[in-house]
Amino acid sequence: MKKLKLKIVTPEKILLEEEVVQVSVSTALGQITVLPNHLPLVAQLASGEIVVKKDGHTEDLMAVSGGLLEVLPDQVVILADTAERAQDIDESRAETARRQAEEILKTKVADAEQFAFFTAKIEKELARLRVVRKNKNRKSGFDNLRKE
Repeated sequence: MKKLKLKIVTPEKILLEEEVVQVSVSTALGQITVLPNHLPLVAQLASGEIVVKKDGHTEDLMAVSGGLLEVLPDQVVILADTAERAQDIDESRAETARRQAEEILKTKVADAEQFAFFTAKIEKELARLRVVRKNKNRKSGFDNLRKE
């Protein structure tokens, strides 16, 4: 099975650097899936999820907010503003941060810049929540299969 190199980098660290069979990413124009020999592409990332398939079955889930995606025929580079693995996300903290941002947006926003900041914060936290909940549901589904 042909693979491509995937590198996910944030300002703080290299989150992932390995060979994969496919990667799906949220871009400003929608979700895209990149396979080996994909046409070259540069796209703006949106808050959402990254789904990485290492082989035909194993998936890694990550939350991402903003940045750039560069696709070359045998390599994908994601330069993300923030990115974190599903297992590293604290669901209750993400939910609290989302609620706080929504409350501030409703009551204290004075200008367009603040509105954009808190809207982006809400989108980021919603993406984190989707990823952590999807990962949790996937794991509980595997646990149920093992019990049968």
